[in-house]
Amino acid sequence: MTEFSEIGSAQIGLLVLGTILMIVVPIVIAIIWMKKKKERFTTVLVGAATFLLFAVVLEKPLQAVLIAPTQMGLADTGISQFLNARPVLWAFIVGLFPGVFEETGRLVAYKTVLKKRKNRETAISHGIGHGGFEVMCLMGVAYATYIAYAIMINAGTFGTIVDQVMAQAPDEADSLVTVASGIASFSFANLALSIVERVFAVLFHIGASIIVFYASKDKGRLWLYPLAILIHTAMDFIAGLTTVGVWKLPVWALEGIFAIFGVLTFCGAFFLLYKKDAGNETIS
Repeated sequence: MTEFSEIGSAQIGLLVLGTILMIVVPIVIAIIWMKKKKERFTTVLVGAATFLLFAVVLEKPLQAVLIAPTQMGLADTGISQFLNARPVLWAFIVGLFPGVFEETGRLVAYKTVLKKRKNRETAISHGIGHGGFEVMCLMGVAYATYIAYAIMINAGTFGTIVDQVMAQAPDEADSLVTVASGIASFSFANLALSIVERVFAVLFHIGASIIVFYASKDKGRLWLYPLAILIHTAMDFIAGLTTVGVWKLPVWALEGIFAIFGVLTFCGAFFLLYKKDAGNETIS
């Protein structure tokens, strides 16, 4: 049986702290915003539902079928083989999917369930819901899963699971071993980096929500919708290039790029669109 070193209490404590922060903080931010601006909680929920439907339910499975069908239990196709043999194109597709699906999701939300909510705060409420739920769904769930893994490692059962997976799917077993190694070395620096990364991600989502809000509100600004897709695609395209090794960027450099995207997207949307619409504050 594969054996793993026992996970220290410090690592488990940091994972517990991370789980709490990634779940509680987005909720607290949403509550503070709603009370301060007298915004409707349903707008935040629509933002969360937008991410769930367009990113998790639609985007991820379709992207996997296109570029990694084996993850869905399907055989490789000519398209997947073609894309995987071309790293730059692969990275572009990885960036394009979230750009198209998530920004289209925002537009659909504004044009349907939020159609009558034309006050500018709607944009930020939706962005908080979208970005906040992404934090909870991705990082909160991930950290909670790592805690469960840590408990199994310390109980001596994780090795048995890895051995069973190894017999059927060696690549997945290797991933579990990598995760276990990451848990064993998890530090405050790792947690801090994750928090900073999520802050900039939420800023980006709020900024993108503002951009698409005004695209849906004003026909003369419909061009803002493809702009949001372009910005989102460019950001994730860079991440994809790093993933496949086309760009060998250190972690701090990649996070710095994400920070720039997040800050510029938020500030541009906030000051050029949201602030200039200061006269439209009545909830309709």
